[in-house]
Amino acid sequence: MTFGEEPHTRREEVVERRLAEARADARALAQQNERLNRTLREARESLLSLREQLEALAAPPAQFGVVVARAVDGTADVSVSGRVLRVKLADELVDPEELRVGTTVLLNEAMTVVGAASVPPGGEIVRVREALPDGRVLVAGASDEEIVLQRAVALADADLQPGDSLLADRRAFVALDRVQRSDLEELRLDDVPDVTYDDIGGLGEQIEAIRDAVELPFKHRDLFADFRLSAPKGVLLYGPPGCGKTMIAKAVANAADSHFLNIKGPELLNKYVGETERQVRVIFGRARELAVEGRPVVIFFDEMDSLFRTRGSGVSSDVESTVVPQLLSEIDGVEQLHNVIIIGATNREDLIDPAILRPGRLDVKIRLDRPDPAGAREILARYLTTDVPLNPSEAEASGGAEAFVSSLLDDVVDALYERGDQNRFVEVTYASGEKEVLYVADFVSGAMLAAIVGRAKKAAIKEVLAGGERGIRRAHLLDACRAEVAENEELPNTTNPDDWAKVSGRRGERIVYLRTLASARAIDVG
Repeated sequence: MTFGEEPHTRREEVVERRLAEARADARALAQQNERLNRTLREARESLLSLREQLEALAAPPAQFGVVVARAVDGTADVSVSGRVLRVKLADELVDPEELRVGTTVLLNEAMTVVGAASVPPGGEIVRVREALPDGRVLVAGASDEEIVLQRAVALADADLQPGDSLLADRRAFVALDRVQRSDLEELRLDDVPDVTYDDIGGLGEQIEAIRDAVELPFKHRDLFADFRLSAPKGVLLYGPPGCGKTMIAKAVANAADSHFLNIKGPELLNKYVGETERQVRVIFGRARELAVEGRPVVIFFDEMDSLFRTRGSGVSSDVESTVVPQLLSEIDGVEQLHNVIIIGATNREDLIDPAILRPGRLDVKIRLDRPDPAGAREILARYLTTDVPLNPSEAEASGGAEAFVSSLLDDVVDALYERGDQNRFVEVTYASGEKEVLYVADFVSGAMLAAIVGRAKKAAIKEVLAGGERGIRRAHLLDACRAEVAENEELPNTTNPDDWAKVSGRRGERIVYLRTLASARAIDVG
């Protein structure tokens, strides 16, 4: 290399180095610029978001309204807080075709519809009185005042019946939707009780009478028509507690190919005037609907005396002065009942209004009295059978399971029905001054007999758990008799002895005093 070429080479190297450094600086500046741009974009987006939040926070609240009528030229009639206004529609936000009567909408501060809203979750419940020919509906509110409402789209084609419950906006005078209430559907027994007539002991005559009244007229309609004999409208089952009234009703529901409406009397009582009467109307309206199918409908009123007491008796709030006439008008009023039979159950038939009990209404009266010794044995035999585990040694000593069970039944019946000093229960004093001693046998019921067998079974289970011998023994049943009688000894009501006696099935002269006897604590079974 010559002397002149060396400086030139050095200058080229310096230029290249500086060029590389400039390029590196440019790249660094470009990256820094990109970071700044990204930061600026994020800051801008954050500012826009904050601005939107500020605008949302500063925006006035939207009002809810209910469309009551569609108008023309981009307007609609909307009820807002009880006022009906004709308002504009925001065309870019609202489709006029979606606004129907009953639609909930949102309105801005200028009272312009800016959108549809979801249906409100609640409202006022009203009851249908009548569906008017023009499509509107006459309803009654909580205070029983009547108003006329127009139907929302959800109810446009609905077949509304008197008694139906509707969700309504009363300020907008619009019925929004139907409300399915369970208070009527639960009356119908879809799950048929598993009790049959064979499960009921000691009531052969009463079962035959109830079957003649409930089943015969519907299974042999032609014969009844030939003889021009009408089916009974109602049956009254009465008698002391625990003697099988409800069991017979369950057996009717099981045996009859019918709809069964189970009405618990006290549940119909309501503090609002007219509400109990309304429920009675709805019950019979429901029965008429079901009867159209051709199958008989059984309406069972349990504890009937709680609803239909004698009018003017003064023993209650006199609600019966309107409830009883309502029932009478439903039974044999202008709108007759077909394929419907009423069964009432009570242990105070003396409190039921006589107009209900007359022939032509509750035609058949069946008394279910306390069982006699033969009936008690029959009832016990339903609960104590050879299928139940029996003590093997005692059964073998008695000559087998059947003989052992038979002897057990005889022992229990003898223990309960023996009229000796050991079975003295209460002493009553009549208004005339005469006194009478009532024995355990005077208060035996089917429920009591079932409870005795249940106690014996529990005692046998406890003995097995304690390591004893398996099976029911004679001592289990006799101990159960003693325990059941002793448990019921203090239950007689000495405050109102006459009322207690009537509930217990004692009829006749008025009882003014009642005294329990200590000897009832034990039964001499020896």
